[in-house]
Amino acid sequence: MPDYKIGRLRDRYVVTWHDDSGKRRRHRLDAHTRKEAESAALDKIRQERAKADKKAPTVKGLWDRYREEKAGRPIAATMGFEWKAIGPYFGHLRPDQITTDICRSYVEHRREKGRKDGTIWTELGHVRIVLVWAQAHGLIHRAPPIERPKQPAPKDRWLNHAEITRLLAAECEPHNKLAIHLMLATAGRIGAILELTWDRVDLDRRQINLRVDSEGPRKGRAVVPINAGLLAALTQAQQLAITGHVIEFRGKPVKSIKKGFAVACKSAGLDDVTPHTLRHTAAVHMAAAGVPMEKIAQYLGHNSVETTRKVYARFAPDHLRDEADILDFTKIRVAK
Repeated sequence: MPDYKIGRLRDRYVVTWHDDSGKRRRHRLDAHTRKEAESAALDKIRQERAKADKKAPTVKGLWDRYREEKAGRPIAATMGFEWKAIGPYFGHLRPDQITTDICRSYVEHRREKGRKDGTIWTELGHVRIVLVWAQAHGLIHRAPPIERPKQPAPKDRWLNHAEITRLLAAECEPHNKLAIHLMLATAGRIGAILELTWDRVDLDRRQINLRVDSEGPRKGRAVVPINAGLLAALTQAQQLAITGHVIEFRGKPVKSIKKGFAVACKSAGLDDVTPHTLRHTAAVHMAAAGVPMEKIAQYLGHNSVETTRKVYARFAPDHLRDEADILDFTKIRVAK
């Protein structure tokens, strides 16, 4: 409810407020006392908001506008695929028509289709992102709450040295092998690796910029050094390059290595491994080697070191060492 004031004008009570567009509104009230004026004012503001809600765009309209603004970014492509599931449930609705029951119905529908709660959590999260964005841009007056299933705990799968060796030696197409090498050596997300272009690879300075440009996207992306093993792989790949993309196949940029990655994992005898597992693996090995959390955060492109510490501190060799010593009660000496 917006701020409002009740006053008197020509011996009549009036209410004054600003609507969602910032326009100043004033209305005479049919009231004889201050209490009646308070009640009438609230009724009037709610009526005006209800009228505005009926004129509000549908979720589909807002979804399309959000994707247009994010064109060229991974989230726009992802949301294009998600709309096939989200559209039938939410597309025709105005934001004010979204209810908890509709959200719960969507969750059950997706579960029946075999989708895991993590996927559903992300899909409904994108609905929420669009509505919050619409509110921030003055397209709707309020983003309704979106109920989601409980977010699953993150997978803790990571590769040990023997598994990494098998994966790097696995039989697969050269572009898949290079992508695997890049993910392990840079701790980069698969999206950042597939979008990487040669103009952001500096072999002389031995540095890779995983960010598309100064504007973004920046989530999980950083400027990282090139180690000796990766330098050799990139030097060979650059000599054979046809396009401007580092990961290419038959003269075209690669949009997905899902199948190729699965083939490599099967060849290496690895189960329950995804491209994101390699990012997690890189961070775990840095933490286990005693690399400070601040440096790991920089490598991962995290905005806050607390995010890094929350996930990876337990892998550090000295994690809770002092606390464990405190609990070593065998060292207690009884005073004489």
